[in-house]
Amino acid sequence: MTTTPAKRAAFRSFAESTAEDWAIITPQLEVTQAAVPDRVLEQLRYLGSDHGGYPVDRLEHSLQTATRAERDGRDEEYVLCALLHDIGDALSPYNHEAIGAAIAQPFVSEANHWMMAHHGYFQGLYFWHHLGADRNARERFRDSPYFEHTEEFCAKYDQVAFDPDYRSEPLEHFEPLVRARLASAR
Repeated sequence: MTTTPAKRAAFRSFAESTAEDWAIITPQLEVTQAAVPDRVLEQLRYLGSDHGGYPVDRLEHSLQTATRAERDGRDEEYVLCALLHDIGDALSPYNHEAIGAAIAQPFVSEANHWMMAHHGYFQGLYFWHHLGADRNARERFRDSPYFEHTEEFCAKYDQVAFDPDYRSEPLEHFEPLVRARLASAR
């Protein structure tokens, strides 16, 4: 069986594009967005092959963080953020927070987005002094309305999620959440 390729726009630059071109392109956004849950799950699986020297691999850390939040009664949006907060670790460890926050931004509250984007500074409280860095770097954000929200996330869920004996839920447990929350824009 032969399939007809999808119609494509004809321009070579945005300046040459027409309304007809954009009538072809615009509906494809939902097609691309529908594939996001599969791509996010794939990126999470990659974390399973990277321990970075930690007691558990990066996927297990994410699963522990999300499981702890879920078991503590946090809502689905928060649990999703807990699961995705370190998804960027394998792609860009020095600014991994920005990756998870960017993926989640269209689907989460401003507070949860801010928490994801800034959690690295808040984690520093627990170990940056061992690296010769300022463990209180998070204090520069003290005036944020989301300071305590992020502080609590790190204290209760993120910084404690390196326990090889903790029994977290498997990624498959969170798959329906990822699919439901990321499949289409709100």
